[in-house]
Amino acid sequence: MNQLDALQAALAGEHAALYGIGVAGGKFNGARYRDANDLFGEHRDSRDQLSALIVAAGATPVAAEPAYDLPAAVTNVATAAALILVIERRIAAVYGDLVEAAEQAPVRAFAVEHLLASATAQLAWGGAPTAFPGAVS
Repeated sequence: MNQLDALQAALAGEHAALYGIGVAGGKFNGARYRDANDLFGEHRDSRDQLSALIVAAGATPVAAEPAYDLPAAVTNVATAAALILVIERRIAAVYGDLVEAAEQAPVRAFAVEHLLASATAQLAWGGAPTAFPGAVS
């Protein structure tokens, strides 16, 4: 995978993450709602940064799908938190791919920063630490 393909894959992942976090966010209230809302904002910013990197490379950013299949029904706080954890694990994998494919230091730094942010979010949403966040096992 080359850098542009990895950027597009990360952007597609961010589109899916935004959709899923939006679905999950509706099940929370109070502090957990604010956490989900903050996470949504972080992913929105990442989406915008990825789009800018793709445009700067002379390509058209991949568009968001109208809807995404979710891995399970989101019916309560527990299933909503589980969905966010799945989203963060999946987005870590695409950022891991971007770290590997990055041909420019600023793109690699961006990918590492977002991989670490995803690993931190996984911990905040009930995940366990892993030696290599983003590695698919």
